[in-house]
Amino acid sequence: MKRDFMRPQVMAILNVTPDSFYEGSRKQDSETIRERVRETVAQGASMIDVGGYSSRPGADEVSPEEEWRRVRLGVGIVREVAPRITVSVDTFRAEVARRAVEEFGELVINDISAGELDPEMIPEVARMGVPYIAMHMKGNPKTMQSQTDYESDITSEVLEYFRDKCASLLTAGIRRENLILDPGFGFAKTLEQNYELLGGLHRLCETGYPVLAGLSRKSMIYKLLGTTPKEALAGTVALDWECLRQGATILRVHDVREAVDSVRLFEMFQKQTK
Repeated sequence: MKRDFMRPQVMAILNVTPDSFYEGSRKQDSETIRERVRETVAQGASMIDVGGYSSRPGADEVSPEEEWRRVRLGVGIVREVAPRITVSVDTFRAEVARRAVEEFGELVINDISAGELDPEMIPEVARMGVPYIAMHMKGNPKTMQSQTDYESDITSEVLEYFRDKCASLLTAGIRRENLILDPGFGFAKTLEQNYELLGGLHRLCETGYPVLAGLSRKSMIYKLLGTTPKEALAGTVALDWECLRQGATILRVHDVREAVDSVRLFEMFQKQTK
């Protein structure tokens, strides 16, 4: 899979779940999934991220079989409707990652735990030779928001985490060109810590790895503004621009058209101000 993850682009969220935090992103039957895929492709997404396990704070457990059923449905429809688009599978389970690649060919694996929740994930990804998104999180979706204590400033700690993590991933056999980093906005971070991390995002981008920014409609926006996820689009667009400005190259979003417009405007701005 030859993809330029260093080029600014948009990853569309496709949640095949009943309980993801943003109601508008939940797609559980074949027809609504199909409509979502057509829409995101028409609006300019270059990647579609399929998830079958909600990672919102306090999310309920989902069995591996049920997660696989959802992922298989979602990826199958993406392959049918848009066979050439890059597909990522949002899972921390090696079994789900393996089954997805075996059935659908090369995919990107998007792991919220960077291999911390399933010891088989890293060896499996290395064996399959697929691109891998490693995200910073402490604990798991049920416990992460009780684990927001950091010994130093959060940006330095996240940066140190990725220095160690990338070294171990490379040692395990994952190729450098296949690694993408995600600072994990909203995962084991307070509202204030999210903004502190956002302010230092350029430090992570300076490592030379592609950086994914996933803050679409999250609580760091709507709680600060006293609104709801449904009303968090404008805030998402504003913060996505800041992520691009600091060097992030993948925007993981619910609202594709607005993010694609942001990328186009940013690239023009960058071109004219160099």
